[in-house]
Amino acid sequence: MAGDMAFELPAKCDRCVVRHKAICGALSENELKDLNRIARQRRIPTGQVIAADSDIVFANILDGVVKLTKTLSDGRQQIVGLQFPPDFLGRIYAKESPYFAEAATDVELCAFPKDGFERMLRQYPDLEHRLFENTLDELDSAREWMLLLGRKTARERVASLLLMIARRAPDVGCTHTPEIRFSRFSLPLTRADLADYLGLTLETVSRQITNLKKEGVIELVDNREIIVPDVDILEDVAGN
Repeated sequence: MAGDMAFELPAKCDRCVVRHKAICGALSENELKDLNRIARQRRIPTGQVIAADSDIVFANILDGVVKLTKTLSDGRQQIVGLQFPPDFLGRIYAKESPYFAEAATDVELCAFPKDGFERMLRQYPDLEHRLFENTLDELDSAREWMLLLGRKTARERVASLLLMIARRAPDVGCTHTPEIRFSRFSLPLTRADLADYLGLTLETVSRQITNLKKEGVIELVDNREIIVPDVDILEDVAGN
């Protein structure tokens, strides 16, 4: 549960690594001081629940990857999204969370109490505007994922997911060099989770990763760490 998150510390906006890219980047220095009074940094180990269906958690993701899942009435779960720094976690003005949030890797959050954060949204229109833009970006991403699941081949699906992570790699502390289009990152999901997220079997995902390696599109350092020598080539394979 959210209240069990470890290492709760006062947030320090002046040392925040994602401040200018997160929703709080819309605030002035004085407004940031107001936000900092209610913010708390929390560190969550891999696999721990951040928010269950009945929880409300508002937070900027500072480090790590969060996995969002949806539980069906018969108990089955489906991964419906991944969130990276500086994404915003939480559904504003909702009585409960529509998703189950879990730390896919070790995660650091800048968390805000519900009442205090909603008060700030009413008080500072620029913050509300930035959050609205963030929501529209998530909607665009969801529509892109609908296209992937509905029309792309298994090869394109796997390549598209690797491309998404490669593009977000700078935000999760991994190596990414835009000038030479090189990326190196650790997969935030197991291959079974990758299969679930992509609507494929585990065997299909493993086969497609092996094929991409044989073709030189990617290199495997180990079972989780991947090198993309040329992101442009991966983008072509993904059908983007």
